[in-house]
Amino acid sequence: MANVWAYSMISVVIVSLFSVVGVLFLSMGHKKLQKMIIFMVSFAAGALFGDVFIHLLPELVNNIGFSLEVSLYILLGILLFFVLEKFIHWRHCHVPTSEKHPHPVAFMNLIGDGLHNLIDGMIIAGSYIISIPVGIATTVAVILHEIPQEISDFGVLIYGGFTRMKALLFNFFSAFLSVIGALVVLLIGISFENIAVFLIPFTAGGFIYIAGSDLIPELKKESGFKNSILQLLAFFAGILIMLLLVYI
Repeated sequence: MANVWAYSMISVVIVSLFSVVGVLFLSMGHKKLQKMIIFMVSFAAGALFGDVFIHLLPELVNNIGFSLEVSLYILLGILLFFVLEKFIHWRHCHVPTSEKHPHPVAFMNLIGDGLHNLIDGMIIAGSYIISIPVGIATTVAVILHEIPQEISDFGVLIYGGFTRMKALLFNFFSAFLSVIGALVVLLIGISFENIAVFLIPFTAGGFIYIAGSDLIPELKKESGFKNSILQLLAFFAGILIMLLLVYI
């Protein structure tokens, strides 16, 4: 069990450190970064949809199957994020977006990403409980997933009004929830199946809501044929990255 603890904690710390990939954009000029942001948001929307329909739901079906219970958990995720967004808009909708007042989509993305990171940590630890090789394979898969995800998350936070350093810091705090998730699993000793039956469909519902209700509408605000084509390509790129991870 000591090896399971050691491997699990080292793995989730490494995964958390990938959240600072946004540091690559700190030296980029403001105008150039602003032009890139909307395409990063497009990429994020594609990545979220791809994560749900290519990774989360197939993983769930393969291990547990699809049932009315799963559908209800997905709907619960959508409902909860709808309620959260209504609360955030009620508190902030009359204040213009700025560095002192980030746009609600940034907070929604942080909540969704935080839940996802929490689940990543729980899945990694649960996999190590099964066996060390399974845990290592799961960790590699999560890392490959985190790189494009963290880049897109950084772009969404900047788009929502965060400063670059603040976006980087909040992204790291969000990623660190994977450590908390791993600790919960190791302390309780629950299995992968017990984690998956609720948390995976719940997170899938949250991601569907964020991508469909928050990110896609933001993309509609941008006009012009060239920008639309580039947004569409970025959206497909997000889906393609998630698809390619299946074969790595």
